[in-house]
Amino acid sequence: MTYSFDQIIDRQQTESIKWHHYDPDVLPMWVADMDFRSPEPVIAALLDRVQHGVFGYPQEPAELRKVVVERLAERYHWTVTPEEILLLPGVVTGFNLACHAFCQPGEDVLIQTPVYGPFLGAPKCAQLNRVESNLVRQADGQYQIDFEEFERTITEKTRLFILCNPHNPIGRVYTHEELIRMAEICLHHGLVICSDEIHCDLVFSGQTHIPMGSISPEIARRTITLMAPSKTFNIAGLDCSVAVIQDAQLRKQFTSSGKGLVKGVNVLGLTAALAAYKDGQPWLDELLVYLESNRDFMVQFVADNLPQIGMGIPEGTYLAWLDCRQLGLDQNPSEFFLKKARVALNDGKGFGKGGEGFVRLNFGCPRSMLAEALEKMAHALAKR
Repeated sequence: MTYSFDQIIDRQQTESIKWHHYDPDVLPMWVADMDFRSPEPVIAALLDRVQHGVFGYPQEPAELRKVVVERLAERYHWTVTPEEILLLPGVVTGFNLACHAFCQPGEDVLIQTPVYGPFLGAPKCAQLNRVESNLVRQADGQYQIDFEEFERTITEKTRLFILCNPHNPIGRVYTHEELIRMAEICLHHGLVICSDEIHCDLVFSGQTHIPMGSISPEIARRTITLMAPSKTFNIAGLDCSVAVIQDAQLRKQFTSSGKGLVKGVNVLGLTAALAAYKDGQPWLDELLVYLESNRDFMVQFVADNLPQIGMGIPEGTYLAWLDCRQLGLDQNPSEFFLKKARVALNDGKGFGKGGEGFVRLNFGCPRSMLAEALEKMAHALAKR
């Protein structure tokens, strides 16, 4: 491999939330932030821009939307025009804007739980009600959609569905059939779909990511698709994301909701996004091989050494969703592993209904770090 993902990089000396939230002796395996050096073309582009030394108000690089258009066509056979692309400082900003743009106070937003924590709070920020459709965990640890329950959850006040695909934390990459059925239900009830696809580039062998907005013109007319280079190329701290909104009226509503509140992307975020999308693919190709190997290592380790922990095999993302309900712990599993193993994991309760008794582990790190964390967890359980 051209890139060394085994390299341990000291992040204690940087302003890293991941590495500073807990005591120095704690191994942080929580927040979705990889411990890999970003692609060299991105670093080179940032260095070149910093060397210029002037950081006035930026405008979008003329090439950036063109590169995004080409990427969507190449990867997803999705025809999008530059005018249908908006740049945002974050995907979370995007789905919060959607709540303000397409709902009135007191109306409902549909989400599927368990799900990434900011989904849970977005409706309340816009004075809306959150209605939840629960994903159904199967015996093998994978999750399925109960489509009858999904449709029953929609009320006469529901205006927006926020989808997470690939799904954080459960790791599902939804199939064409699942996406069509969700979309048909939403369109039948007049909902707008806001699809958070921030992990779209991080899918494993045998899986294919399908953007919701790419399926048909009818679905595209009711869909906001949110993507970003942030998770893909490990540049989340530079705050640059993409919204694809093909319907002109939807785009106008969305844009208007952020006026005076949401600024454009900062100059270094624009620089990094362009370099990543233009020249980062070789790095990403090798990263995916490494992440999939990490995933497989973890699946085997859990089966061999942590048999009471349930784990579905992630189809995408670099996040593992671990069912600790059979461990018989007298405390929250994230608290147990923090105190007894000195490993920090996300508490499943933070992902809403269905998350109790689960933890989320980030395996986007050097293999030695992943192995150390898992060994510490196994040792802590053995010592109970």
